[in-house]
Amino acid sequence: MSHDRYFRREMSRRDFLWLSGIAGAAVTLPQLTGCATDPITGQQVVVGMSEEGELGIDRQHSPKQFSADYGAVQDNALNRYVNDLELSLARKTHRPEVPYNARVVNANYINAYTFPGGSMAVTRGIMLDMDSEDELAALLGHETGHVNARHSAKQAGRTMIAQVGATAVNVAVAMSDYRGAAPLANIATQVGASALLAGYSRSDERQADALGLEYMTKAGYNPDGMVNLMDMLRSQNKAKPSLLQTMFSSHPMSDERYATAEREAQGTYGSLRNRKMSRERYMDNTASLRRIAPAIKAQQDGESLMAKKSIEEAEGSFAKALKVAPDDYCGNVLMGKCLIAQKQYDDADRHFARAAELYPGEGQAIYQRGVSRLALNKPQEALASFNAYDRILPGNPSTLFLKGVAYETMQDKRNASQHYAAYIRSGNKDAQAQFAFQRLQHWGLVK
Repeated sequence: MSHDRYFRREMSRRDFLWLSGIAGAAVTLPQLTGCATDPITGQQVVVGMSEEGELGIDRQHSPKQFSADYGAVQDNALNRYVNDLELSLARKTHRPEVPYNARVVNANYINAYTFPGGSMAVTRGIMLDMDSEDELAALLGHETGHVNARHSAKQAGRTMIAQVGATAVNVAVAMSDYRGAAPLANIATQVGASALLAGYSRSDERQADALGLEYMTKAGYNPDGMVNLMDMLRSQNKAKPSLLQTMFSSHPMSDERYATAEREAQGTYGSLRNRKMSRERYMDNTASLRRIAPAIKAQQDGESLMAKKSIEEAEGSFAKALKVAPDDYCGNVLMGKCLIAQKQYDDADRHFARAAELYPGEGQAIYQRGVSRLALNKPQEALASFNAYDRILPGNPSTLFLKGVAYETMQDKRNASQHYAAYIRSGNKDAQAQFAFQRLQHWGLVK
């Protein structure tokens, strides 16, 4: 691929899908801390990060993940409702001192997740598929279980021990490959923020289920909420599996988990099954989502079509969604992304601009508008967008790279090279880092 292509007005659809899709930030894992006492069992276990490290990851990276999911929904009452429920569960846990917090995010896929320091998100996609507060309590209880059992810290410990031998080899190879760029390259063991949320083991899931049942019932909920949640997830996976791919990759699902929940609800928690299910309160608090349910469904269809590369059909789905909810932030951003993929840059930019008006201070639309402005050969305006994004969500290395692209388009090699070098120093070893390194070579700054 010719690197000069990026600095001509006409870019290929593939180029801009590449540029618009690199918003994931990198995070350096804390050093291996050794043994700690398991807060659930009291036994000694190997962990890969301290409790302060868990909180640090939360503070640094949860805002970026929430923004990648189009930010918290703009319904303060709904977010307060979900957060209050989480706090009611937290008081019944093994680690009540953790600063738990929860919100609903605008993403349409079906999922919930937590960072190791207690920051949680529930997507509006899964909110629409639940029928009671008891199911929500089960979902949040499960995520709270992961935090209490310190599953991320234990997973990091297992991974880091397994990689101790390999790390020395990898660093030596990297230093050999980048010998000419030694002043620029910062070789470090790094992992994407999404990796911190991915891949709980089946054992971890079973323990989180058990803890979730314990916490939700202690908080006064019917254990059938967990059974119903598991049943819903099984059913939805058969009806629309693409919407649950992320959830099931990070939270392995099986018939065994449903059967276990049902057995526990009938046995251990059988005396609590006569509790009234909190359906009416749940429906009241999720009314704002249910009013735009057809728009969310159309966006889900559009995203599935985008994944299949049926771009024009996806545009039809997003247009349908915007007819129902023209002021939906997520809908406007998704339409903009779809138009970018079709090289309709002016129209894409208008949707990103509209989204930024609808949700001031949320980063996704601002970031994507920087990409559309690059496509429109407006590098100064693109740079302004990326600078604005940095003020909202500082520390995302991808903006360093994109600023480098903007500066090079402006024929400002000095600033371009500084941003490319900074991107390499961030520790990324992806296609963008390779591109940046090759530009520095081309300019004679490294050998």
